[in-house]
Amino acid sequence: MGNPKAFLEIHRQEAGYRPIHDRIHDFGEVEQTLNTHQRREQASRCMDCGVPFCHWACPLGNKAPEWNDALYKGNWEQAYRLLNSTNPFPEFTGRICPALCEKACVLNRFNHEPTTNREDECAITEMAFQEGYIQSHTDIQRNGKKVAVIGAGPAGLAAAHDLNLMGYEVTVFEKNESAGGLLRYGIPNFKLNKAVIDRRISLMEQEGVKFCYGSTITIDNGKLKIENCSTPDIYPFDAIVIATGTPTARDLKAPGRELKGVHFALELLSQQNRVLAGMEFSKDERITAKGKDVLVIGGGDTGSDCIGTAHRQGCKSVTQIEIMPRPVEGPEDPQNPWPNWPRTLKTTSSHEEGCTRRWNINTLEFLGENGKLTGVKVQEIDWKPNPEGGRPIMVEKGKPEIIKAELVLLAMGFLKPEHPEYPENVFVCGDAANGASLVVRAIASGLDIAKKVDAFLQNK
Repeated sequence: MGNPKAFLEIHRQEAGYRPIHDRIHDFGEVEQTLNTHQRREQASRCMDCGVPFCHWACPLGNKAPEWNDALYKGNWEQAYRLLNSTNPFPEFTGRICPALCEKACVLNRFNHEPTTNREDECAITEMAFQEGYIQSHTDIQRNGKKVAVIGAGPAGLAAAHDLNLMGYEVTVFEKNESAGGLLRYGIPNFKLNKAVIDRRISLMEQEGVKFCYGSTITIDNGKLKIENCSTPDIYPFDAIVIATGTPTARDLKAPGRELKGVHFALELLSQQNRVLAGMEFSKDERITAKGKDVLVIGGGDTGSDCIGTAHRQGCKSVTQIEIMPRPVEGPEDPQNPWPNWPRTLKTTSSHEEGCTRRWNINTLEFLGENGKLTGVKVQEIDWKPNPEGGRPIMVEKGKPEIIKAELVLLAMGFLKPEHPEYPENVFVCGDAANGASLVVRAIASGLDIAKKVDAFLQNK
C-alpha cells in the first residue's frame, strides 16, 4: 500500500463516456480512458484491506490490491502479471464486467466511492499489449493428449487457454464463423470492439490452439461426430469440454407473436455485429430500427444493448418495459446489503441516450396490420405476496393500453440447457452448465473445468 492516505485525499474518478451527440452516430466504444497519471492516482486509492472483499466477490479471485499497488508505483508489467495470474482475458472483463469487486470494496461501504478496479484492469491490459509485455508461449511441452472444446465463447476459450498451456493439444469447434460467442455476437461493438477479441484469438492460435469454424458437432458414446470442419483428422479425443452456452432465448407466446417485426434480441444484435464485420444481408433479411418506434421487452443488460443499437440505427423512439417492479434507487440495497451485490436501479450508457423505461408491465398481445407489427397491448400490474409463500401473485391494475411499435425485441433471458448423461471424459462448463450468467463467471467456470479435465486425464 504505497499511499495510505490516498482514499481520504483522492476521490473516485471514472473515465466516463463520449458525448451522447457524438457516440450515437457510430459503433465505436463509448467508454473513454484516463491518462496514466490519473489512472495511477485511482489505483492509489486501494487500501490493501486486511480482508479483501473485492477478492472474495470476484468469481476469478482477482488480486486487486496487489495489482492496484503495482499500478500506483508505475510497475505496469508487474501489475499485468498479477492480474493475468488469475484472469486469462482481462481485456474482456475490463470492458464489460459489472465489477462485483467494486460493490464489495470497503470504500463502497465507507463512502460509496470504490476503487476503479474494472477501469484499472482494462488500462493495465492495454498497456501490456502496447508495451509488448504479452507474448505468445512458444515453449509449451506437449503431453501427447488431445482435448476438444465445443463452443468458442468465454467459457470455452478459458478452458482451451489453460488446457493448451498445460500441454494438451486443444481444438475448439465453433458453429459460427468466428470465435467469441456472445462476446462477438451478443455484445455490441460500442461496448466491446471485436478487434479486441481477434487480438486474443490470434495469440491463442500462435500458442497452438486450433479453431474449427462452421462446425456441426454431435456426441455419440463419448466420440465426436464432426461435420463441416476443415481441420485435419485429429480425433479421437481424450476428453471433451462442452461450452455451448445457452442458445435458446426465452420466448413470449402472446397472440400475434408471428407478426413481422417481432424478434429475439440476439437476432438484432448478432446481425448488426455481422454487418459491422462486413457481412451483407438482403432487404428482407435485414432487421433495423431505422425510422421506427421500438419496444424492448426485458429490463436487463441485453435489453439495454438493444436500446443503444436502436439509437445507432436511427430509431424514432425506444421504450423498455419490464414485468418486475422497479428496483430500489441506489446506492444501497436493504434486501442485499454490502458486501453483496446490490439489486438497485441501473442506468447504462444506452439508457442515457434516450429511453422511456417502465416497470410492472405485462405484455398481452402483439397487434398488426397486413402481417406487420403496429403496436403491443400491455397491462399495468402489481405484485402481491402469496399467502402460501413462493412466487408473488400478479394482479391487474387499471385498463390495458397500446404501445405503438413497428419493432419489438424480446430480451427476457435464456433457458438453461438440459444435458443427457455423458461418458466420464465429457465435461460441461459455463452457461451450458449453470444457465445464463456473467462473462466473468463463464471464464471462471472454464478455468475450473480445465483443472478437472487435467486431473481426470492425469489419473487415467
